[in-house]
Amino acid sequence: KKGKVAVLNLQGRTFMPTIDCPFRSADWILSKLKSETKMIIVDFHAEATAEKQAMGHHLDGRISALIGTHTHIQTSDERILPQGTGYITDSGMSGPYDSVIGMKAQAALNRFLYQTPQKYEAAKNDVHLCGVFLKIDSETGKTKLIERINFPEFTKEITD
Repeated sequence: KKGKVAVLNLQGRTFMPTIDCPFRSADWILSKLKSETKMIIVDFHAEATAEKQAMGHHLDGRISALIGTHTHIQTSDERILPQGTGYITDSGMSGPYDSVIGMKAQAALNRFLYQTPQKYEAAKNDVHLCGVFLKIDSETGKTKLIERINFPEFTKEITD
C-alpha cells in the first residue's frame, strides 16, 4: 500500500573472495533505483566491521537502511545515521545460539586447536531468531526507528 521497497544485496571485499567494488556497484544500481522507490534496504554481506561502517556512511541519505550480515554475531550498534539511514553492523544469526556460528562447538574447537579441516555439523539447541525491526517513512525513505530483534528460545530445538 505504501509503495515499492527495493532490497539490494552487496558483498564486501575485505577477507572475502575478489569481486567488483561494492561501493561503485551500489552507486550504479542506486542511480537506476532512485526513480522507482525511496525505500531501499541494503543487505551488506561482509566480514570487516570497518568496511560495513564505511559503506553505511557512503550510502547515508541515499538508502533507507544498511543491514550488515555474515559474521553471525548480532552487534549492538543500531542507529540512525546523520542523513536518515538506519544502520547495524550485523543483524545476527537466526539459529542455534549455543554453538560456534551455528555449528557444534567441538568441530570448531578442533579446527582451531589442530589446524586441520573438520566436518561441521549443525548445532540444534537454544535456537534464537535475530534480525532488526525498521520503521521507514514511505514519503522520504528515511528510517524513523531501528531496533534489534533477538528472541531467545524461539524454539528449544531444531528437529530433522
